[in-house]
Amino acid sequence: MTSDPRRTPPAHHRLRARFVAISWRDLAVSFGPVVLLSLAAVWLAVWLVQPAPPRHITITAGPEGSSFWNAAQKYRAILARNDITLEVLPSEGSRQNIERLADRKQNVDLGLVQGGVSTGIDVDGLQSLGSVFFAPITVFYRGKTISKLSDLTGKRIAIGREGSGARALSLALLKMNGIEPNGRTTLTAYDGQDAAQALTEGRVDAAMLTGDTATGPTMGKLMRTPGIHLMDFSQADAYTRRFTYLNQLTLPAGVFDLGKNLPPHAVHVISPTVELVARDSLHPALSDLLIEAAKEVHGRAGVLQRAGEFPSSQAHEFPLSDDAKRYYASGKGFLYRHLPFWLASLADRVLVLLVPIIVVLIPAFRLVPSLYAWRVKSRLYRWYGTLIGLEREAMADDAHTAYPELTRRLDATELAVNRLKIPLAYADQFYVLREHIGFVRQRLNAAHAQAEAEQAEAARGIANSNAKTDSPDETAASGGPGSHSTPTARDASAT
Repeated sequence: MTSDPRRTPPAHHRLRARFVAISWRDLAVSFGPVVLLSLAAVWLAVWLVQPAPPRHITITAGPEGSSFWNAAQKYRAILARNDITLEVLPSEGSRQNIERLADRKQNVDLGLVQGGVSTGIDVDGLQSLGSVFFAPITVFYRGKTISKLSDLTGKRIAIGREGSGARALSLALLKMNGIEPNGRTTLTAYDGQDAAQALTEGRVDAAMLTGDTATGPTMGKLMRTPGIHLMDFSQADAYTRRFTYLNQLTLPAGVFDLGKNLPPHAVHVISPTVELVARDSLHPALSDLLIEAAKEVHGRAGVLQRAGEFPSSQAHEFPLSDDAKRYYASGKGFLYRHLPFWLASLADRVLVLLVPIIVVLIPAFRLVPSLYAWRVKSRLYRWYGTLIGLEREAMADDAHTAYPELTRRLDATELAVNRLKIPLAYADQFYVLREHIGFVRQRLNAAHAQAEAEQAEAARGIANSNAKTDSPDETAASGGPGSHSTPTARDASAT
């Protein structure tokens, strides 16, 4: 028993389209650019973000027992609270500290450096975290009262050992007063306790001491030694004008010993500030932590400073780092104020990673629905180009001759459309496309039917024309008109 062919629709009429809730392939392709942008943002953030702060850093300080050394030891204790190990290296003083920092082969991260000692050293790549305390240069001498360095011409002066800030600054000040090495004045390399001992024993006439080579007890001992005096710089204001890194300080009477009134009168001294200098590779989080430590150590009032005067953003020979500028302007960041150091550091780096991702993802997620819709619709819209081409060909003058080919192409188009996989949200546009296919088919069939009708009409016209042309010959052959008239008399008589 054979099936009725009228009940089986042509292949191109069979609806084989699959409707799905969502097209995962199109969604994946739409998300592709977003994923790539996110990965690029993460890579850029990882490349730019600072790694975790190191747990071990090194500071070059000064001679053991000096004010520089003591300050560094206090820093070490404070940083240890946050599990940061600060290794303190002894040195000859500020000059050696700056030399170590400038030499990238040296394993140091920061150092205490007094002003006026960096002459002749390439300090590129070094930054200041701020000034932390004064390191006054004090001149102790024997003999009659003097108030100018030029009064020491021809004397024996202890100016500190090589590498110390005291020696570098002493040489610069003495040179301005016409006193230089290998001249009339004898310059010796005693410093700190050795210089004080030499002065007490009379082996030198004067000793120039400063913070990186002398301790408080050493200077207190000299103040109490009979015959030894502390020089009052009568030209202190002039020195501060000639050397921009110097400050004028006043030691009140009795500041060393109120009972003995030492010194017996106010003494003017000159002093550079000591800066906490670091390489530009220092981690920003450690920068804040070090300034906090300096604030705890040097922030109180003292003999030479007011409460809160140090640390300060005043920098002389080294540019203030960007992290230090931010700290002095607004203090510690929000996370570091409210979270433990290491947790705040982790959160800070995570935020640096998340911010660019969020900045990329928010507009990208708004773009994904449009990309998804465009991809789904493009699968439908691409067939409209084919339909327009078929319709134009169907309306051409010679379309009837190409009717079989046009029909075949239209059937292939309808078959392909009927096999599409379309999300349910776009089913209406799918059916609109099918209606348009039917519309083109109707126009194609109508144009073909009209062409056939015109051909039939033309054929009938030709036939009629041919019939009219053949009718006179047929008349002549039959005797012309009236040849079928009644019989004649001859015919009748014959009969």
